[in-house]
Amino acid sequence: MSMLAADPDVLRIGNCSGFYGDRLGAMREMLEGGQLDVLTGDYLAELTMLILGRDRMKDPDLGYAKTFVKQIEDCLGLALERNVRIVANAGGLNPAGLAQRLRKVAADLGLDAKIAHVEGDDLLARAGDLGFGAPLTANAYLGAWGIVECLNAGADIVVTGRVTDASVIVGPAAAHFGWGRTDYDRLAGAVVAGHVIECGTQATGGNYAFFTELADLGRPGFPIAEIRADGGSVITKHAGTGGAVTVDTVEAQLMYEIQGARYAGPDVTSRLDTIRLDQDGPDRVRISGVTGEAPPPRLKVSLNTLGGFRNEMEFVLTGLDIEAKAELAQRQLESWLPSRPSELTWTLARLDRPDADTEEQASALLRCVVRDPDPNKVGRAFSNVAVELALASYPGCSFTTLPGNGSPYGVFTPGFVDAAEVPHTAVLPDGARVEIAPATETAELAAVDEPPAPEPLPAGETRRMPLGTVALARSGDKGGDANIGVWVRTDEQWRWLVHSLTVERIKKLLPEAASLTVTRHVLPNLRALNFIIEGLLGQGVAYQARFDPQAKGLGEWLRSRHLDIPVELLT
Repeated sequence: MSMLAADPDVLRIGNCSGFYGDRLGAMREMLEGGQLDVLTGDYLAELTMLILGRDRMKDPDLGYAKTFVKQIEDCLGLALERNVRIVANAGGLNPAGLAQRLRKVAADLGLDAKIAHVEGDDLLARAGDLGFGAPLTANAYLGAWGIVECLNAGADIVVTGRVTDASVIVGPAAAHFGWGRTDYDRLAGAVVAGHVIECGTQATGGNYAFFTELADLGRPGFPIAEIRADGGSVITKHAGTGGAVTVDTVEAQLMYEIQGARYAGPDVTSRLDTIRLDQDGPDRVRISGVTGEAPPPRLKVSLNTLGGFRNEMEFVLTGLDIEAKAELAQRQLESWLPSRPSELTWTLARLDRPDADTEEQASALLRCVVRDPDPNKVGRAFSNVAVELALASYPGCSFTTLPGNGSPYGVFTPGFVDAAEVPHTAVLPDGARVEIAPATETAELAAVDEPPAPEPLPAGETRRMPLGTVALARSGDKGGDANIGVWVRTDEQWRWLVHSLTVERIKKLLPEAASLTVTRHVLPNLRALNFIIEGLLGQGVAYQARFDPQAKGLGEWLRSRHLDIPVELLT
């Protein structure tokens, strides 16, 4: 047990990064903005691991989030002065290298900082033996207990590789309160708090469906979780910062990138169907009631491979005969190519409107995307041919893209490995190495039976309106799958939503999903439905299977679709 705060009953954990490239000044904002005990940052995502893997190919000393180094150069003295511990997964593929770099930063600044790191997640050297082939990166998702060891040893900064996003929050809470490995309800509560704040300003109004209700969204403040000994928490932010913390902004982040009612992690499986959210004052939302279960016996593994090379050209089609113009361009380009790439995909976006007031409003976009293992097939041999159509094709032929070579693209694949196969090592500030044993108590992950639905609303007058008139949504990516969480604010709206928004209705509202497997999960405590659309994103975000490769706007598309909504719900 390591007391990280003066208050033994409450630990204030802030976040200053939701992704690699987030607001650079956020670390200083959080340290100067008010009282904190711990400051955390999430720098890793599936795409980030691919980016860091390519960095490491160029320079084996890299592979970590370079922006984190800049933040520490700016803020280390301030953090030490205010006795704020910093825990971040910015180590990426090289946490030992980042820790060493930070020691040099501290020395150059003349500061005495105790720096530790957590390693063992990188399975690249053993990928073939584990049945993962020959990926560019292979990283298991570790849990919080290596972080706990580092903090218990007095570390001022702990950097990790690929731990779960919530682990950088769970670790400090477990260290401060002295939780054990089987304190599942407490750990699950911290996981939920961590899930809410790990994506930064998405918990304080960013990407929020009812954003027009927020008084000040100019520069949202980053979130804070006040975690208590029982695992309950209050989500808040520094006074005077923009954005808002409401039940709905918190629920929006809770619904982001989840699967079913069981939210599995390496330390605990959290039951999302037990969460209770309550407004606890201005910009304060209380999370309570979370229960936890033993974690599954296997760890998830993030596998990234270089899938080949990709290129695209985009044609502008203006005015009349849009479909015929698109057909001509497609037929010409495909017949003119010296060799056909292994993948060639056409998409026509009908953004045009009849009798338009501007040329832009009279135009549609025709995009051709090509992929192939051979960079020559998708390079100038493709893009130059597209440009050669300029004077020989449909009237008004022009392009939004310039001819160029193809670029490499990545493919994400999830894997699983027995937890006992993955080393988990805490490297303490003095260099001592502590091996973290895997969980001894585990439980296979199983789906939760759909709970009984409330009585449907009685038949009555309806009005054809957008779903988003009454419902909020948040969507995101998990490898090649997309999730859309949809929720409403009142019990009467829930009685309508749970019966109306079925899998069949989702497939009609989102025709892209019509041929795909869609699964619905019901979370009545949150008046929420979560839909998983398998394969919508192809082979992951780096594959760029659709124009919104991370499904960020998928929920807003769904909210814009029209349904027959009971009039009584519209008032």
